[in-house]
Amino acid sequence: MERFDPDDPDGDEILRQAMGGTEGAFEILLQRHGGAVLAIVKKRVPFDYVEDTVQEVFLKVYRSLPTFKNRSSFRQWLSVIAVRTCYDFWREQYKSRELPMSSLSEEHQAWLNAALADASDGSFQERGEQKEAGEILDWALERLSAGDRMVLELVYLEGRSLKEAAHLMGWSVANVKVRLFRGRKKLHKLLSCEAP
Repeated sequence: MERFDPDDPDGDEILRQAMGGTEGAFEILLQRHGGAVLAIVKKRVPFDYVEDTVQEVFLKVYRSLPTFKNRSSFRQWLSVIAVRTCYDFWREQYKSRELPMSSLSEEHQAWLNAALADASDGSFQERGEQKEAGEILDWALERLSAGDRMVLELVYLEGRSLKEAAHLMGWSVANVKVRLFRGRKKLHKLLSCEAP
């Protein structure tokens, strides 16, 4: 087995060696791309699950490395795996929910009622604390299917195009559009049902 030279700055060479099983090469890939994976995962899963999800991403990368075809950059390929691993996380969470859809806390309920009542007169921004709005959004997103949640986050919270979201999820643009429509409708229903 050939030895890996850690001083080689050529990323393609490191990738080639990692694909060939050269000792130490995959570790260098982890060091070079770990920050990018961490940034992707931190945006998409709760803090308590970030470390495990990042490890899952790198396990999938390691297992899939022999199938990497250089059709896109390694970082882009890695990003797709990271996003899809986050999607798998939410699918598992959705399937294993133990609690039925519960109502918001009294504090959040009061905030949502006031926000909906005052939205038309312009005082919505004054009354709403960004933290509470984020908590309510998180509450609503947790009740969506993994696919609906991920596509809403990619397009509306991260500002990705439909084409980018489709690529990251491995779906067609038409499927992304359907999921967006369905997800918005479900979010609206969840939030309006909680407000009397």
